[in-house]
Amino acid sequence: MEAVKRILSYPLSIIFYLSFGLTLVVFQPLQWLGKKLGGRSGHRGVVNIMNLCLLRCLHFLGVRISFKNIHKLPKDQSLIIVSNHQSMFDVPLISWYLRKHRPKFISKIELGKGIPSISFNLRHGGHVLIDRKNPKQSIPALSKFGRFIAEHTFSAVIFPEGTRSRDGKPKEFAPTGLKILFKNAPNALVVPVTINNSWKLVRFGNFPMGVGVHLTLEVQEPLSIDKEPEILLERIEERVTLAIRT
Repeated sequence: MEAVKRILSYPLSIIFYLSFGLTLVVFQPLQWLGKKLGGRSGHRGVVNIMNLCLLRCLHFLGVRISFKNIHKLPKDQSLIIVSNHQSMFDVPLISWYLRKHRPKFISKIELGKGIPSISFNLRHGGHVLIDRKNPKQSIPALSKFGRFIAEHTFSAVIFPEGTRSRDGKPKEFAPTGLKILFKNAPNALVVPVTINNSWKLVRFGNFPMGVGVHLTLEVQEPLSIDKEPEILLERIEERVTLAIRT
């Protein structure tokens, strides 16, 4: 069965990349138009549709997607969404499912240019671009970002592992970014999120893609920022990682 999947992955990957690339190209001018005509909310609406389309492209690979959330998340309170990181597809998963909470991402500065639609969204969608090698830039940028999401009741999305897990196994969480967000958005609700199996899409690299994968996103029990940072960090990491299946 695995051999059959591997053979099928080549033509299906070509179809996927054509649809994925076309989606990014088409939504570049649509984002610009949404921003010009509808401002911030207009742009956000276009991005929501784009993320749905990007997820639909995965169906060409026989991908199934499931979401699980038994917790009622407030819409009138900022959230700090903390997730494990397995592939670039984690971003549209979170963006689409939690779209009502207006998620804003912390991203590396290199992604801010050169990628159709994605770079435009990162520059104009209220996200923050940081240079991970330059604390003089990244720390003030994260502090400002924390205050920004608190002021506008947005949600911050952070991948504290820093880099993607290539085999699904969680990496140790880096505490600095979370501590900065806690300090600058003290009234936010922390929402741990666990993503499973998105690493299997890129288990062979960028080509061919994995096929027949079942992607899951599960929202864990939220936490208030009312504990010592070290205790809070430990509980967040525990809730995210205990639900990871490799």
